[in-house]
Amino acid sequence: MPGFELFGAEERKEVNDVLETGILMRYGFDGPRKGIWKAQELEKAITETFGCQYAQLTSSGTAALTTAMLALGIGVGDEVIMPSFTFVASFEAVLSVGAIPVLVDVDDTLTLRPDAVKNAITAKTKCVMPVHMCGSMADLDALSAICAEHQLILLEDACQSIGGTYKGKALGTIGHAGTFSFDFVKMITCAEGGVVMTNDKAVYTKSDGYTDHGHDHLGVDRGADLHPFIGYNFRISELHAAVGLAQIKKLNTFLALQKKNNKALRTYLEQIPEVSFRRVPEGGEDSCSFLSWFLPTAEQTQAVVAEMKAQGILAGNFYWFANNWHYISKWDHLKNATTLSRISPEQEAALIKLKSTVFAESDAIMSRCISTAISLVWTEEQIHEKGTKMVEVIKKVLA
Repeated sequence: MPGFELFGAEERKEVNDVLETGILMRYGFDGPRKGIWKAQELEKAITETFGCQYAQLTSSGTAALTTAMLALGIGVGDEVIMPSFTFVASFEAVLSVGAIPVLVDVDDTLTLRPDAVKNAITAKTKCVMPVHMCGSMADLDALSAICAEHQLILLEDACQSIGGTYKGKALGTIGHAGTFSFDFVKMITCAEGGVVMTNDKAVYTKSDGYTDHGHDHLGVDRGADLHPFIGYNFRISELHAAVGLAQIKKLNTFLALQKKNNKALRTYLEQIPEVSFRRVPEGGEDSCSFLSWFLPTAEQTQAVVAEMKAQGILAGNFYWFANNWHYISKWDHLKNATTLSRISPEQEAALIKLKSTVFAESDAIMSRCISTAISLVWTEEQIHEKGTKMVEVIKKVLA
């Protein structure tokens, strides 16, 4: 799945460029850095690779989401509609700006159900945030139409779907803004990092300033910068950006390998009539970082997981329904509003309400789903061995 699997001379070269200057910070020190600006190079490469006008690097994908929300004017009391299947960073970012996460059901795309989004809209709704989980996407036409009808912001959390496209456009570039994560297990890694992408200059300008303590970056002397608003420190370092710069140049290679290996493994599971696969919205192209598949019942799925564990082949197969990082059923800290400091009464009430909220449609999908992570470095022999063993386990359970 991730770029760290093919980490090599290209990454070392870019990092050594930075180490030779000794300037590890992305801003200032113009003379000593000798023309080495890795963060700026990576931002330019992102705009060219993914087809957005602006890109602002951050210290993480979570920081990118937080920055994007603030730049879009999302704040205290605003409701953000998001899926019940995501990564914890999605709701962490919502809470960090004082907004209220409103979780709704997913469908067989493993992303937001458009009808669930419609039903969740209130007078306080400010934003719809689809999370393109496991390499594929939400129905962006339907969600864009809903946002247009109700004058809502569409913010794409595309942190898990770098390289996926929808009707010819890169995921993360279709809404008012979008984000990627470049952490260690993403399609492109910086070790840690993220980016806000947008075609709105005002959103970019605010993101640029916010991530660096509110600096306006308009002068040649960093110490003389003005501060139009209060910011924060979400800067990426030159070292992290250097790693990402090497990685983005290899993205097409990563995607080609991932799609090849995904297709090869899928041919094994396709031999079983009872196995079905995640639905990709019409016009979408999956990045193929995961092969997500379903069995007819939750009981059969749990039995397959148990049997794979017993045979020592569960590694790389994720049963999200029982995963405490990715699905609502295990987020007790969220539903109990367990925080280190006080949150607003509105936020606390919304979180406590989740304890009694039923996500029947999501449960019906996620309890039958297993996602298999796709490696870039599998050999044909390894794919054959993995596919054969998985088929044997599934057939044993179904029998």
